[in-house]
Amino acid sequence: MAGFTERMVGAATLNITTYEEVEHDQTATGQAAGVVALVAVASAIGSYGIGGLYGSLGQVVSAFIGWVVWSAVTLLIGTKVFGGTADMGEMLRTLGFAQSVGVIKILGIVPLLGWIASLAAGIWMLVCGVVAVRQALDFTTGKAIGTVILGWLAMMALAAVMAGVFGAFS
Repeated sequence: MAGFTERMVGAATLNITTYEEVEHDQTATGQAAGVVALVAVASAIGSYGIGGLYGSLGQVVSAFIGWVVWSAVTLLIGTKVFGGTADMGEMLRTLGFAQSVGVIKILGIVPLLGWIASLAAGIWMLVCGVVAVRQALDFTTGKAIGTVILGWLAMMALAAVMAGVFGAFS
């Protein structure tokens, strides 16, 4: 069984064995949460100048909320729409580790390089997410892409509703 760092590297390099390992290792949920925390802190450091301390703290909190909600939405779509099989723990673990490459978002503190690193990390995390979904739900790459696209659309709709609701109270 690979250690935490080896799993992060494996997930970032699209190693199928890594995704299968974390999917089935019920003790790896804490490690997946550790990846989410590490990436959130790296992202917060990388964007520190944008929102200051409170903005950085907000990023960390929203990273955990986003991870759980994204996992639940993906699980629902993947199982109900595309017929995949997984449980919430498997989805949390694989999607948590799929965020591994996000640690490069710390480069956001470097002028000019920061936005490139952030964009590259975002795109690569999406690719890792497709692999994570495919492995967790035990289906084809096409179904994984469909799940990710529908999940993204659902998350954007939810974000718009939440912005409307909370915007009405500001």
